[in-house]
Amino acid sequence: MSSNPGAERFRDGADKYAAYLQTREGRLRLDLAFANLLDFLPRPSQSLLVLDIGGGTGAIAIRLAQLGFCIRLLDTSLPMLDFAKHAALEASVIGNISLVHGDAGELETLFPPESFDLILCHNILEYVDDPSVVLRGVARVLRSPAGMVSILVRNQAGEVLKAAIRDRDFDAAEQNLSSTWAHESLYGGRVRVFEAKNLRAMLTAASLTVTAERGVRVISDYLPQRASEDDEYKQIFQIERKLGKRPDFAAVARYTQCIANRVAVTKNRP
Repeated sequence: MSSNPGAERFRDGADKYAAYLQTREGRLRLDLAFANLLDFLPRPSQSLLVLDIGGGTGAIAIRLAQLGFCIRLLDTSLPMLDFAKHAALEASVIGNISLVHGDAGELETLFPPESFDLILCHNILEYVDDPSVVLRGVARVLRSPAGMVSILVRNQAGEVLKAAIRDRDFDAAEQNLSSTWAHESLYGGRVRVFEAKNLRAMLTAASLTVTAERGVRVISDYLPQRASEDDEYKQIFQIERKLGKRPDFAAVARYTQCIANRVAVTKNRP
């Protein structure tokens, strides 16, 4: 996470975040984003280095380590890193995960250029002072041309629908139509939201080009809470996967996931 004041909410509360990942919404956000990632991952190898920015409790890092990848998990929260360490030990993958205490806005000083084959930037840009700084750092430490980055952010359209359909707060829904900020319910406080075109513009400005886009949680936030048993969860997951791959439905998902590569720099011939 970033060192901006809003990110102080993550200094503690690792247990709260881990508990959220066990809810239907948390499981789906994690499982869908990971499934989308699997569609594009290179063949696992310990020679391929992964950077998980703001990796928190290590949920994604542990899954990648179990596949054979070597991970650097970066987070500003020492309690989160401690939670991730114990989770990695319990999963017997601590040898594949290195924990790094640091800020997402300081990637260029933390790691050498072109250090990583895969970078995860999931639900980080919502909280940092300047997403463009983080994305420029991502592009600098991502290997070119084969390196890949996965970006996951809150979608503005999803916040509009959540306010209108789930919360029945039509004033908030109308405000969210034009606002770049929404309310974050787990810890409280503001959270940045993104329009797809603005996110693409940010990525382009950072020398990153989008190769695929997916929607995450298109309908699940509006289902009755009883629809959380394992059998129903599997059905929800499957329909969410199908909806998330269709641009018409992905456009109104709660989250947007972009797979991007670093733009190759063409050297001028003499």
